[in-house]
Order: sequence, then structure tokens, then C-alpha cells
Amino acid sequence: MNKSYMDIVSPLMNKGSLGKLQALKNQTLHAFVAKAAGLCRPDRILVCDDSFEDREEIRQLALQEGEERALAHPGHTVHFDAFKDCRLHDQSRDKAHTRYLMASGQNLGPGIATLDREEGLTEMSGLLDGIMIGKTMLVRFFCLGPTKSAFSIPCVQITDSAYVAHSEDLLFRPGYEEFKRLGSSGRFFRMLHAAGRLEHHVCADLVRRRIYIDLEEDLVYSVNTQYAGNSVGLKKLALRLAIRKADQEGWLAEHMFVMGVHGPHGRKSWFTGAYPSACGKTSTSMLPGESVVGDDLAYLRVCENEIRAVNVEHGIFGIIENVNPTDDPELFRVLHEAKEAIFSNVLVHDDQPYWLGMGQALPKTGVNYAGNWCEGKADSCGQIIAPSYRGNARFAVRLEELRNLDPRSDDPEGVPVSGVIYGGRDSQTSVPVLESFDWTHGVVTMGASLESETTAASMGAEGVRTFNPMANLDFLSIPLDRYVGNHLAFGGRVANPPRIFSTNYWLRDDKGVFLNAKHDKAVWIKWMERRIHGDVGAVAGPTGMMPRYEDLRDLFREELGCSYIVEDYQRQFCLKIPQELARIERVKECLGQAPGMPAVVFYMLEGQTRRLVRWQHRVGDLVRPFDLEQATIS
Repeated sequence: MNKSYMDIVSPLMNKGSLGKLQALKNQTLHAFVAKAAGLCRPDRILVCDDSFEDREEIRQLALQEGEERALAHPGHTVHFDAFKDCRLHDQSRDKAHTRYLMASGQNLGPGIATLDREEGLTEMSGLLDGIMIGKTMLVRFFCLGPTKSAFSIPCVQITDSAYVAHSEDLLFRPGYEEFKRLGSSGRFFRMLHAAGRLEHHVCADLVRRRIYIDLEEDLVYSVNTQYAGNSVGLKKLALRLAIRKADQEGWLAEHMFVMGVHGPHGRKSWFTGAYPSACGKTSTSMLPGESVVGDDLAYLRVCENEIRAVNVEHGIFGIIENVNPTDDPELFRVLHEAKEAIFSNVLVHDDQPYWLGMGQALPKTGVNYAGNWCEGKADSCGQIIAPSYRGNARFAVRLEELRNLDPRSDDPEGVPVSGVIYGGRDSQTSVPVLESFDWTHGVVTMGASLESETTAASMGAEGVRTFNPMANLDFLSIPLDRYVGNHLAFGGRVANPPRIFSTNYWLRDDKGVFLNAKHDKAVWIKWMERRIHGDVGAVAGPTGMMPRYEDLRDLFREELGCSYIVEDYQRQFCLKIPQELARIERVKECLGQAPGMPAVVFYMLEGQTRRLVRWQHRVGDLVRPFDLEQATIS
């Protein structure tokens, strides 16, 4: 280690920590640790390797410092993020203060927030100056994607939060040995996080919360926050770095689950699926009878003339609302039996966690994110405080706790992708399941055109229809036109690209009643699997290929043991042409703001418009699926 680095860090480390850092022969890493220590000025530095002893030390530190509290079940803990009132809290991603640091005069296009790099670094230096005085700086090593793989990205996380470090132990593969293999060269991601001043174990300076991403250095800064979406650097913050790396190297980094869907005669087909937060992504990936590779983030590469995918993570950081033994039996079991689990922002009563929609009555009193709680308690704004934070109570567990974990979840070669699904919350327009005509049509009309109604996972009003291409807009670190172009080109690199589908679990009738039951998604996924293998037909419509009634009727009986009536089919798969046309116009306006958007995007959208208008002239504003069977699209 360089002597100047040694002079900074050695007084703050014990012999074990110093030896672990010196064993990693990478001067860039040493410089990062030394610079962080000199800036943040911790009382001590703890460097951790992949050992059980180091991971257990972190877990105990989280309890000792009060960032987590032990629950009744051994190995289970609870963490609360700051909540002052409905206007000021640390319960969701802070979009307003998340910025990319760019050289003066550079930007990433409309809708992507940037800040002059020198200005941002100066501000961050001021915020971090001495912020760890009296604290322990934790240096952790992880790997995004399977280790010893073309998909592997080593990462180092520096934090003063044992909760953040403990969470990453559950969610990501250990990476100390990966850094040993990296040696003196090679690219890795860096994260520097400081929770800042704490009061009652939660962040006290929320107005000074900042999350800055330095793309030049593959470095994420996060300060004055504990909420995992802002502080656990390897999740969505590292996704931003990975998207840029993928753009440079010719692969895709996506906000997608990966799952294996079981077909007839022992067949298995792997799907990826992109959904905005709280739109059904985890529940889809965890469908009973199927196998899960990962529920949130995926890397996709072309290998041997096929597209393969890996789970970036090795754990689940999921929304816990409506997880119950009926709707999510495997998750519900895990949350009661896992060897280790972290709950966040739930209600605790008698050292037991409770959450909304868990299938039983909740206690009238307890402790939650707002402190001591009782039914009817209101915040300083006069809003009633829910027992657990609606839409953003969370849990973190290791994937190995799942009985339905796919045997290839850690395969360094990835799994072959047969289908790609895009889905969001759409109460008015989209049919429950639809197949694109081809790769380009799917990328444009289902991926790049994705809209969704907002949830509590991000700050701001709920229920607002937002444009969110590939469910990844919040995390883009390259211009949107280049991102869409990369997707279009990616499928063209293989002879038989995956089929593309869309789903919508949230369709309602005029009275606001859901037209889909919660378990219907099991039928939609089975239909998609059979379509890939040519086992079922489809009806060609103006927006894509829709299921035939007879096939869905048989699948409802086989998969759910229930009948499926024609009236439900007609209501669910009725195309509302005015709404479809209005959506295309909204999408064209949004995509048109990106100056380099490929021309094929607008060609595809205009073709969709022409088909819809043709049908409108033929049958009126509503096109029922049986209408489609009686005619051929010209």
C-alpha cells in the first residue's frame, strides 16, 4: 500500500482490518478508502472480508447501535427510517436530490437530472467533512452478478451504517475474493454512504439529504439518509452505473425479474420482466409452481447466439404489503421461518412484525416508523398514520431461504431468455396479457411506451399516470434515445430473439372494480410460455396478439381449478380505442423530446395508430376480442 494511504488509514484500523485491505493489491481501492477516511474522519475503520465472523460482527453492530431491533424470531430484526410527518420523511427514493455529476455543459437529455460535477463534488465534500466523527467506517466488498463470471461487477461499499451493511449481506453476493481476483487492474463500482447525524437512531438532517452519482469515477455518494433505496448503494444506485457500463460494452442492465416458468412434459422456459415498483414484479417472479432466479434486477448478454440473463442480486428487498398465506404463500412462510430477515417500517407489537394485508387483524397499538403508535394517531399535518408504511414497508431476506429458488440462480453462464414481459399499473386501458408482433414492435409499443400509475415507492402523489420506458426511466444514466436504440439493436444480435409480452394486473371497470383476480397472473404467465413453444394460438389485433378464449378457459381450469366465462374474457380483452390512441400520443410526445430517438420508434407508433383507427371505423370505439376473430388485419 502506498505510504501516504497507509499514514491515513493505519491509525484507524486494527491489525486484522489493515491486513485485509493490504491483501487486495489495488491502488485505486486503497486511494478510495484513504480519501474517504480523510474526509469523513471516523474514529475507526472496520474492513470486512467474506467470513461468517465479519458478517456476524456487522449484524451485532446494527443491534448495538440501535439501527435495528431484535424481534421474537431468532435472527429477525426491524429497522425504522425517519418520519417527521407526511411532508418530511426518509421513506422513499428522493428523486429531487438524486443527480448525476457531469462536466460543465454536458447533460443526459430531458428528464435526467444532472449537476455540474465540480459544484456537486464541492457540495458533497462539505456535507461529508467530519460526518463520521465518533463513528465506525465500515468497508464492505460485494459482487453484482454471479462471481467468476462475465457478468461479475465487483463493488466496494463504505458506510457508517451497520443497517446498510447488514442489508447488503442479505441482498448481494460476497465480493472480497472477487477483489483478490481483480488484482491491480480492472473496473469496479464504489459507494460512499454516510447516514449523518442521528436522533433516536434515525437520520436527523433530511433537508440535507443528497444522492450524487459521479459517472466518471463509477462512484455513488449518499448522505443524510438511511432508506435503502437511497443508501444501499448496490441496488438502484449501482444500476445507474451498470446501465452506463452496459452501454459502453454492448449488453443490458435492467430493472427486471428473472424466473423459470414450467410447461408441459417437464419443460422450463426462462422469462425476464420489467415492472415499476409496487406493480406486481415480486409476486409474479414468486408465482407458486414456478422457480425464481431473481425478483428485481438483471443483466442480459448475448452468449453463443442467444440472450442470457443473471440475477444481479442474491436476496430480496421486497414490499411487504399484502403478503399473506393466500396470495404469497412462499414469501409468507419465509417471513416467519427465515434464519435471518430484516423488516423495515412495519408495526411491531410484542416483538412480532405486522403489516397491511397480512391476512389477520392488526394490533391496535405498537411501535412503528412514527414511534409509539395507536389506532387513529395522526401526524403533524393531520394525516392518519398507517400501522405500517403504506406501499413501502419492506423486508430483506436471502434467496436461499426460498424453496422455489431456481437451481440455476447462481449459474455464471446465466439462463437463456425465452420471453420478456413489460407491465405497469393501468386501471383504464391495457388488456391483461398481450404478445407483440416481433422484437421491434415489442420494444417500442410495450417497453419504450410503458406507462404506470405512481405508487408510494417514490415521493410525490400516488395514482398519477407516468411515462416509464422499460420501468427504468428513474435509473437511466445515458440519454433515452440511446437506451431505446440499444434495446432495438440488442434483439437483432441473435437469430431468434425472445418473444415480448405486456401484462396489466390493475384493469378496473367503470365502477372501480378490478377485472382481474390476484391469482389470474398464473394463467397469463402459462399462456405466454405456451405461446413461445407454439402450443396455443392467438388472435391478431391492432396492438398485438391476444389470447383465444378457449385457451384461457382451459388454462383457468388446469392452473386455478376454476371456470372462466366468456363475459369476463370480453370485458378484460376489450380494446378501448380512444384510450389507446391517447396513450400513443402521450408516448410520442415524451419520446419525441429525445432528439436522437430512432425513426423506427415513430414508424411503429404510427402503424399502431393506423391499425387502431381502421378498427374504429369498422366497429366503433370498443373492439371486442370476438370481433378480431371475424376479420383479418390488412
